[in-house]
Amino acid sequence: MDKTQSAMELIERYFPDLSEVQARQLAMLGPMYREWNEKINVISRKDIEHLYEHHILHSLAISRLEPFQPDMNVLDAGTGGGFPGIPLAILYPEVQFTLLDSTAKKIHVVREVAQATGLINITGVHSRIEEFSGSFDLVISRAVSTLSQMIAWSAHLVPAQHWMIFKGGDPAEFRKELPPYFDIKAFAISEWYQEPYFLEKYVIDIKRR
Repeated sequence: MDKTQSAMELIERYFPDLSEVQARQLAMLGPMYREWNEKINVISRKDIEHLYEHHILHSLAISRLEPFQPDMNVLDAGTGGGFPGIPLAILYPEVQFTLLDSTAKKIHVVREVAQATGLINITGVHSRIEEFSGSFDLVISRAVSTLSQMIAWSAHLVPAQHWMIFKGGDPAEFRKELPPYFDIKAFAISEWYQEPYFLEKYVIDIKRR
């Protein structure tokens, strides 16, 4: 059994209803990211062997909260090499995802991966968050900054004032970062996935009152 096949069994354990197209697209990510990582350090060298657990399955955790509706415009702020945006774009082909990062070579990888997998619901943008303009229904982000920094950088992009951010640590500390006029809910990913990697990892749902 090759690494991709074994990794896909992990994904399908938690997402048994993937279509054939979605399963094929997700299976393509492993070989593509390993190849790109040889050229560009998209993912840390020690982490590339755990791509499916640490990056793809992690990215898909947000789906447990069912935040997406057809035709939504979602911004993945500070996407890096495409996480969480690319796995989520595969899972939600009817949602439009803009993947933004300040590192041009990483956005190059995002665009190449999206084209190779046939993802037409992804737009890759090279820009700093605070310098970008647009209007989105939701901002998502994964381990880019503090919560307060992310909201300060991106508040002008999300009229609905709604963020869903992946963070590790203590939820009590997350709440201290933001003023009281934000509603903050921390959802433990370990409630959804049994792998030890997900202990003390959360999806933080933030809305301005």
